[in-house]
Amino acid sequence: MAGIANWRTGRLIRPQRVGFVSTRFAGTDGVSLESVKWAQVLGADQHECFWYAGRLDHPAERSLCVPEAFFTHPENMWIEARVWGRTARDRLVTQRINAMAEYLKGTLYDFVQRFKLNLLVFENVLSIPMHVPMGVAVTQFMAETHMPCIAHHHDFYWERTRFSVNSISDILDMAFPSRDADLQHVVISQFAQEELARRKGTSSVIIPNVLDFENPPKPPDAYAADLRGEIGLAPGDVMILQPTRVVPRKGIEHAVDLVRMLGNPRYKLVISHEAGDEGVEYRRMLMDYARRNSVDLRFFATRVSEVRYRDREGRKMYTLGDVYPHAALVTYPSLYEGFGNAFLEAVYHKVPVLVNRYAIFHRDIEPKGFQTPVMDGFLTEEVVARVRRVLEEPEYRRDMVEHNYRVAARHYSYAELRRCLRSLIVNMEALYPA
Repeated sequence: MAGIANWRTGRLIRPQRVGFVSTRFAGTDGVSLESVKWAQVLGADQHECFWYAGRLDHPAERSLCVPEAFFTHPENMWIEARVWGRTARDRLVTQRINAMAEYLKGTLYDFVQRFKLNLLVFENVLSIPMHVPMGVAVTQFMAETHMPCIAHHHDFYWERTRFSVNSISDILDMAFPSRDADLQHVVISQFAQEELARRKGTSSVIIPNVLDFENPPKPPDAYAADLRGEIGLAPGDVMILQPTRVVPRKGIEHAVDLVRMLGNPRYKLVISHEAGDEGVEYRRMLMDYARRNSVDLRFFATRVSEVRYRDREGRKMYTLGDVYPHAALVTYPSLYEGFGNAFLEAVYHKVPVLVNRYAIFHRDIEPKGFQTPVMDGFLTEEVVARVRRVLEEPEYRRDMVEHNYRVAARHYSYAELRRCLRSLIVNMEALYPA
């Protein structure tokens, strides 16, 4: 394969063998989904992609699954329990961090050698310390090999209060992220770029999350025609969709408040994701809160998967793409987001969105010109009135979603991702000529 043209020099960019590294490449979390998009765009440019993680749903012939790399592995959980929420650590903790890091580093060497890789992409493993030994392993691997690498940062530890009190400040400074000279840093927002530079003295490029706006979603087919019935909706019911994990920073109680304030029993709130990595207490609170406010809240996560199939009981499993067309409105009242995948997904599927004006939306996304009901930390009657108009006036709704699709296609398409990734490859070739 000849490769693609280097727009700077006119010479061909050599096809690369790219290894993606993370703790998990499985399911519908943002890191897994964005990594697949990067791989699709790289593949279209004749690069070959391979996968390393503790949990994988990629082909075995292109993957190395290392169970110890998953953040819920027992050894990592033992370490996690002893480094967060305290300011001193035992010598044994340090020894076990180093021992696990040494083992994982060896598996990274195996990964590179097995697939003859010449570029690694680290997906959030140098950003959020969900797996401290993994961050140490990656940092040491780069220092020993001087291999060209890209760190794709989705969110940083300093953005989460749960990591603010810890006994590993030395490790966080060293590895989250590393300042290795061979590492190109990619962030997904202007705020993240500025904070990385301020805290670490490290430059980065912004590559926002994207969707394939050049290819609109296919119309609903017969497979998902029964989805409303499977959720338990009656023919006259209106589905309001919360397409996020059930964690406190998603602010889902505001979605419950919206349905209550709309005051129409036909409106049903449906949540499509599981509780995630932060426990089930928030889910229980939401169920109780909805019950006390007479809001019909339904969880559908057990029937949503990355691909369609039938489970052991013969029930259909649906994708998020199957769910969106049945929604009249998407609620996205997050208190904080690293970017906002659910917002882009709703725009892609031409569903109007209620958004809480979280910082990244306010600074990076809203100025692009999207039209959407927006709340500033709390719901007002004016915001609810606009939502009601979206739900009840088809022409107003249609104009809004068509406008938003055009805006997103200009700023958050695969074409934008392709341009940015080619630039990173060009930088790598300049630093590491053949």
